[in-house]
Amino acid sequence: MSDKEAKAKKKGGGMAMKIALPVVLLGAGGGGTYGLVAAGVIGGGHDKVKEDNNPKLVRKGEEDPYATKKEGEGEGAAAPEVEGEGGSEYKTSYFTFTEDFTSNLKNSDALVQMSLACSTRRDGRVLIWLKKHELAVRSAMLNTIADTPAEDIGSVTGKERLQKRLVAAINQVLTREEGFGGIDEVYFKSFIVQ
Repeated sequence: MSDKEAKAKKKGGGMAMKIALPVVLLGAGGGGTYGLVAAGVIGGGHDKVKEDNNPKLVRKGEEDPYATKKEGEGEGAAAPEVEGEGGSEYKTSYFTFTEDFTSNLKNSDALVQMSLACSTRRDGRVLIWLKKHELAVRSAMLNTIADTPAEDIGSVTGKERLQKRLVAAINQVLTREEGFGGIDEVYFKSFIVQ
């Protein structure tokens, strides 16, 4: 082998070393980082699943750890629980707003006064939050009622649309304040248009 051939061979071997060394170091660094993340040392770990702390659906017959006081046991607007055997497999809890809602209607001289209640199939935290944020909820509901055209009040379909909009207004406030809504339905207890 001539000196020229030996130098070329040595030069080629050196070039391979210059490429292989960074690739090996990069692989070792990436593997080490992966190991630290998987072990939970950095990045929070893969095995940790964020716990769902939202109110849960409560099945009939199950104890609700967040149940509010029943009527006659103290202050509160939650209705007493009565379970039937048919229908939904989940408990339904009701909340009655303590004061009536009185508002004008959109682009009209008409005035509406209504007594309202709502329901949830979730645990008692929803009712607790509803009571806690009743002022903000009432304000959102009054805005929704005031944005209702008089024509909607005259038909069953229009009233059903209003109920859905009221559910959305309540859930929006609860979601903003507590991170979760949970109201399923709004009910008219009384409804007067003047």
